[in-house]
Amino acid sequence: MTVLYFLIGLCLLIYGADVLVTSSSKIAASFKISPLVVGLTVVAFGTSAPELAVSVQASLSGQDNIVIGNVVGSNIFNVLFILGLTALITPLLVARQLIKLEVPLLIVISSLLYILCLDGNLSQIEGIILFLGLVSYTVFIIYQSKKENLMSEEPEVSSVGSSSLHFWIKNTILVILGLAMLVYGSDLLIESVVKIARYFEISEEVIGLTVVAAGTSMPELVTSLLAAFKGKVDMAVGNILGSNVFNILGVAGLASAINKNGCKISPSIESFDIPVMIAVSILCLPIFLTERTISRFEGTVLFCFYGAYTTYLVLSSRGGGESLVKFNSIMLYGVIPLVVCFFIVGRVMKKKVQ
Repeated sequence: MTVLYFLIGLCLLIYGADVLVTSSSKIAASFKISPLVVGLTVVAFGTSAPELAVSVQASLSGQDNIVIGNVVGSNIFNVLFILGLTALITPLLVARQLIKLEVPLLIVISSLLYILCLDGNLSQIEGIILFLGLVSYTVFIIYQSKKENLMSEEPEVSSVGSSSLHFWIKNTILVILGLAMLVYGSDLLIESVVKIARYFEISEEVIGLTVVAAGTSMPELVTSLLAAFKGKVDMAVGNILGSNVFNILGVAGLASAINKNGCKISPSIESFDIPVMIAVSILCLPIFLTERTISRFEGTVLFCFYGAYTTYLVLSSRGGGESLVKFNSIMLYGVIPLVVCFFIVGRVMKKKVQ
């Protein structure tokens, strides 16, 4: 039954993501809003609904570590695993807006979350401030998009189909249906995967940072992959960065705001996982700046880094010992310097060719 629920959840995710991407793109076109902005808002917020549901429930149940662990783990998974896997399938062109605004914003708010968590607690007031930041961010990018459209010299193209009542009713229902399938599908997937993980005696902390985080990020994974296959690359990349912004400002913010005591932060998450999330956000800049393209090689690097992060968590949860020391040495003195050299050589070679 667990395997059956897993398969049903996966099918709901795939079909729900397809419906969501198609319908939201049509609505965006009728409003003359770019696919990038749709990916950063409607699609990103919608696919982050599982993270929001899990974290709010965890906050109300007093399971504070799951709140921040889910947010941090999901953000790491989104960049390293989802962007890496998507780029492996098809190289991704990165919009200038993402490099100028979203990536720097993600680095700033990730660092802000770290600062707010230094005292071991994300208070109710701090949660409210984060959530208000999400509202301000959403209003700003929609206003900026409409402003750019007004300044454009291209003539507006009116579509009879997009102005009809049938068009609006149909696509609005499809967006809601797509979101519902994503949420319910991810819920089935999470429950089944957690049961499988517990069967193999994987610790609760590792489950929270990996299995639950990855499970709640399944909508982002499927949506980004399908968007890339459909040629909507802006939506694929925008969905990931928009989801990460929403996770920090919206999920962590709201989950802390609804609890008068805020959310307590695990020392291990504060000292290791949040810094890793910040490092992953910073890593986006040099990758995105290489001809504004995430190549297959860069996708491979991101994907492998997620494997390394997961390996570290598993080794650490089992006491670490000599295996963890050897793994850290290999990563610190071997893999990371090698990757940095590849990036530098790649940049030099590209400049010489140009």
